[in-house]
Parts: sequence; structure tokens; C-alpha cells
Amino acid sequence: MRVLVVGAGISGLAAARGLIAAGHEVTVLEQAPGLRLGGGAVTLWCNGTAILDGLGVGLEGEGQRLATLSLRTAGGRRVLEVDLEALAERFGSAARVIPRGSLITLLDGGLPAGTVRFGEQVADLRTDAGGVRVRTRAGREYGGDFLVGADGVHSRVRALLLGGGPAPLTGAATCQGLTPAPFDPGPVTTLMIGRRGDFGFMGAGDGLMQWFFDVPWPPGAPPWGRPLEMLRRRFAGWGPPVGRLLASLEDGDVEVFPHTRHKVPSRWGVGRCALLGDAAHGMPPVTAQGTNQALEDVAALVDRLNTVSDPAAVVGAYSAARRRRAALASAVASHSLAVSGPRTLLQSEHLMRVNGAVPPRLATRGFGRLLHALSGRTPAARG
Repeated sequence: MRVLVVGAGISGLAAARGLIAAGHEVTVLEQAPGLRLGGGAVTLWCNGTAILDGLGVGLEGEGQRLATLSLRTAGGRRVLEVDLEALAERFGSAARVIPRGSLITLLDGGLPAGTVRFGEQVADLRTDAGGVRVRTRAGREYGGDFLVGADGVHSRVRALLLGGGPAPLTGAATCQGLTPAPFDPGPVTTLMIGRRGDFGFMGAGDGLMQWFFDVPWPPGAPPWGRPLEMLRRRFAGWGPPVGRLLASLEDGDVEVFPHTRHKVPSRWGVGRCALLGDAAHGMPPVTAQGTNQALEDVAALVDRLNTVSDPAAVVGAYSAARRRRAALASAVASHSLAVSGPRTLLQSEHLMRVNGAVPPRLATRGFGRLLHALSGRTPAARG
């Protein structure tokens, strides 16, 4: 089958890898002039790394393998710890943090030369019983038997297929960066939660640290002129290592990303055209579900294209397989933490201290159950 993939981000390149391995002829259309290697690092939970391994993307020695997930109060008091090595043994694959550019390079490196066509922005598409045709803004046309829209939260393919406007803002933003580590975080991903927002950090390999702050950003509010100055004011008084990290940064180190959230549609495409990743279900980055859910989409779509004989029936089967888990992931990402409003009371230092620490065994079991619920690739989900 000839498959057109729109978007050469993580999900688009992963889809191309899976489809080519399954014997399909793939062309990837990317509007940028080259691979987009910027941005921070991504956290891959056990299901995400397992899917990449199945695509032939070896991550051993790349980024930072994670052994522990630690949750603390704003003052630094430990609330719970998840044993990620125990989950790695259980699921057969380890959690890992890897710079986005490194993962993009790995995915692209396994594709045949000429698979990705750069500078090709989709202007229009047509689908009928015989296939799909795409016209780009440069005036070129591409044809195929099936199309995959993997062009992100501002997806042109989604707009053409499903209509509607851009994903709405949620009222929060992430200020993040990937910078030289001012201290060694070890194999631990740490999240500190307070009433004024949250702060997370983890190693990303090669002496780098991925860090982020989630803060309120009401729709319509102007952008911060100096986000680092805002962060230093807002998180003053938090426990270590917040002050040490902020003191190590310069103004240009901070990137600001408003949170958006798509309503997860009941049907992820039309005819012979399917959506995946942020194009289907853009969600806030809280709990690091976006990339992992995109990889779940890739695995499910490749499975359906290989097992459903009629290409026009693939979208229905694929949507049914993915929408419940993706909707759950979106809800978890949108509601698990608060950066403003009454719910922040539950994240106060006093209440979190009163509730006490969760035993590691229970915390690990709970996080493992969450991964099972969100993944079609874990042992329990398959068995």
C-alpha cells in the first residue's frame, strides 16, 4: 500500500518506520526545510520505549535511563516514590529521558533516503474510493492509498478532515529548557508540587538536564517579557534544588509553551485518512503522556493497516482501539495537577504533609496500573 504521512516529528517518523517495516511504500511530507531538532527532552515510559524497540529504534546508551519517579512537596518533603526499575522488569522495557532532537535523528536514520520530502506544506487533500491526493502550497501533488495526519497540535490535516478551530488553551503554560546540569540528578525524575505551580527535573544524558515549571497563563494574557524573572519571583522560597537551578539559568534558556487540549474525537479521520499524535488528541504535557500516547497510536494504526483488508475500514477500527485510552490520558494530563483555583489547596505544603508519604510499593503498583490503563502494549493490556 502507498501511504502518505504528513509531518516529520516523532509520531510521523515513527509511523513511517513501522509502515515501511510492514512492507508499505511511504512518503513523508514535512513543511519545514529540514528536520526540526530543537525543543527539550521527552520522557518515555515503559510502553513508549517498548514500542520504539519494536520499531527497531534502540535506545540503549541514549539519554538517561530512569530508575525512580519521586514526588515531593514545594518544600522538598518526599510524598511518594515509584520504582521504575521494578516496572521495567515487569513490562520488559525501561523508562528513559532522551532529547527530542536525538530521538528524531534516530528515527530518521532508519528510513530509506528520500522518504521525507521537505518544504511540502499541505494546502488541500481529496479522498475517494480509489485513494488520497494531496496538493501542497508549492503546487506539487502526491497520491496514495492511505494518508496519516501526524502534523501536530496545529494540524492542517485535522482541520481539513474534521473542521473546527485550533486546540483551545487550558489556562496554563510550561516554561522549560534543556541545559547543562548544575548538579547530578542521577537516574531520578523529580516532580515538586505546590500551590503556585509545579517544578520538575531529570537528567537527559551527556551532562544535560531537562527541567520545567508549570504556571498559570489565562487565555488572553500577554506573554511574559522576561519569563526567567517571573519564575524566580514565583518560586522564591521553594525547597532545594529550585533556587540552584534557577540561579544557573540565563534569559535565553527558557522556552514557553501554552497548554492546549483537543477534544478527543470519536472517529480519528475520514475515509482513507487517519490522525495520530497531537493532531488527534493534543493534551497538556503534565504526566508526560503526549509522546507515549502518540507512539501507542503508531502501533495501533500499523496493526490495523496490516490486518484490516479494506483501507476505508481502517479508520473505524483504529479509532475504536485508541479513543478510550487516549481520552483517559488526556483527562489525567489535564486534571491531575492544578496551577490555579481552589484545587491548589490540596497541593499546599500542610495538606500534603498531613496526608503523609505513600509507601513505595503502593506507589509503584499504582503507577503500574496507570500504565496498564493507558497502554495497549503492556503485558496486562495484551493478556
